Order: sequence, then C-alpha cells, then structure tokens
Amino acid sequence: MKYSLPLLAAALLTTLSLAACDRPETVVVPAVVTVPVPGPAGPAGDAGAQGSQGAMGMQGSTGMQGSTGSQGATGSSGDGTTVIVVPPAASAPSN
Repeated sequence: MKYSLPLLAAALLTTLSLAACDRPETVVVPAVVTVPVPGPAGPAGDAGAQGSQGAMGMQGSTGMQGSTGSQGATGSSGDGTTVIVVPPAASAPSN
C-alpha cells in the first residue's frame, strides 16, 4: 500500500501524456480495380470454309515367311522295356 499511490499517479500521468500526442491518421486509399464484365452474346458468325482432304497413307510391307524346320532323327528301337507316360494331374496349372 505504501507505493500504490505514487505508482497509480505515474500510470495516470503516462496515460495522459500518451493520449495528448496528436498524430495525424494515415489514410490508405485502396486502388480501384476495373473488372471487365462480359456483355450479352452477339449473333452467330458465318460458317467457315470446308477443310481440304488429307493425304493417303502408304501401304505397309509384307513380312517374310519363316523357314521350315528340319526332320528329326528316327529313334532307336527299344529292348523290350515299356515306358508309360502319365499325364499331369488335373489340379496342375496349364501353361
């Protein structure tokens, strides 16, 4: 309480001295931006001229026929042994 009155007086004096300063206000004038607005549509123009016909493309070349494979060699006759070839199971994926 001992310092409250001088502190209050100092705060009041500071507030009044700052309020007494009369500075001119800075006025900022915004720039005017002109935005073009489209008007009503006019009448349709005349039809344009017909374009010219495009050039005909060239025909592609025919490929060469592949060569015929050579005849395989005749296998040797067996010695009495029978070979049984079992087809793969149905669940195996086919290639």
